[in-house]
Amino acid sequence: MLTGDSERTAAAIAAQVGVDEYRAEVLPEDKAHFVQAERAQGRTVVMIGDGVNDSPALSAANVGIAISDGAAIAREIADITIAANDLFELVQLRRLSMALMNRIQSNYRFVIGFNGGLIALGALGILAPATSAMLAQPVHSGHQPAQHDQSVAASKKHEHSPV
Repeated sequence: MLTGDSERTAAAIAAQVGVDEYRAEVLPEDKAHFVQAERAQGRTVVMIGDGVNDSPALSAANVGIAISDGAAIAREIADITIAANDLFELVQLRRLSMALMNRIQSNYRFVIGFNGGLIALGALGILAPATSAMLAQPVHSGHQPAQHDQSVAASKKHEHSPV
């Protein structure tokens, strides 16, 4: 935790939220230098801030997260603005983003496999080119009847699964 607050305040907040390591009375440019040093070492840096003094570090981080009650410049510079002051919302945000990426990757693999199969069947002469084109086109527009039932079932499964 990097904060411009006094040592006493920083220690109290760190103890309250369970932070093991903190630095107090840190200047805005020192926060940005710290973030840049961490990135130079190959680390991914997520910076959470709410004030004008956090803006340089928010900008330097891989991901900048602003608290919605904070300064307008912090919200403008940040990649994400969270509405709650509860940092556990970030855990939920991470879970949602991982679920979304899994769904995107799954859909991508399906489309590539389906189209690859159509190409192979067409190349082997099993499917006529017109049939292959008719089957492949709806997959791109999302209207393939055979795949639609699977997609609906998969979507319903995802709707009820915990993230």
